[in-house]
Amino acid sequence: MNKDWFIILTFDVEEFDIPLEYGIDIHSEEQMLVGKNGLDAINSILNDKEIECTLFTTANFAQNFPNEIAELSRQHEIASHTFYHSSFKQEDLKNSRDVLEKIISKKVSGLRMPRMKTIDENWIKDAGYIYNSSINPTWIPGRYNHFSTPRNYYKKDGLITFPVSVTPNFRIPLFWLAFKNFPYGIFKTLALQTLKKDGYLSLYFHPWEFTDLNKYPLSVMVKRKFGNELLDQLRQLISDLKEEGKCISMQSFLENKKML
Repeated sequence: MNKDWFIILTFDVEEFDIPLEYGIDIHSEEQMLVGKNGLDAINSILNDKEIECTLFTTANFAQNFPNEIAELSRQHEIASHTFYHSSFKQEDLKNSRDVLEKIISKKVSGLRMPRMKTIDENWIKDAGYIYNSSINPTWIPGRYNHFSTPRNYYKKDGLITFPVSVTPNFRIPLFWLAFKNFPYGIFKTLALQTLKKDGYLSLYFHPWEFTDLNKYPLSVMVKRKFGNELLDQLRQLISDLKEEGKCISMQSFLENKKML
């Protein structure tokens, strides 16, 4: 293990609303249940004492499961994923942070916008956040094109921007869709190349990915792997990456780099 290399595992802890993107009606209670089932599914990872993750959590989800979120905050960083996953108003930024801080009795430093939505950075600072992890510095057709943005974290006008990882060459994304659609060996190779170049690796997933998605007519890319098959692959990735560096939260990484 290289003591100067870090693996930052992040999960977007949210209500399962992706069926709405495909015109599939899903009741809010079912959205919440699938999200909670996903959180339960990754318990073995979250309970690993050698791992500290960042959980970007909607206030809506946290209000439904406050005890679980409070317990997770003892080991992991809780950050904001705004208030609701399917809707957004500017006031949701501060309101979600206030709700999360009340639940976990700790300061919430980070934000990730649902679906990596771009918003005014002044809004983020005014709501009291120290860092924003809402950039995937690559091109995702139909979503965003961030090829011109920096690949690595930086601080500007008092706000730290912490993009998720893409490869140094060609900016191949290493996000959740790549993890389930690339052959594992290729994803691992690209991840290690990025880790060795940057000294850190920032990855993100959703707990609901690790549930049974058979009943939902989602796209092939979303359902290429899910449930236990995907969970086993994530365990393998974590095992492989732990040989290379330490798994810490985004906040701990920034503290280590004296950015906070």
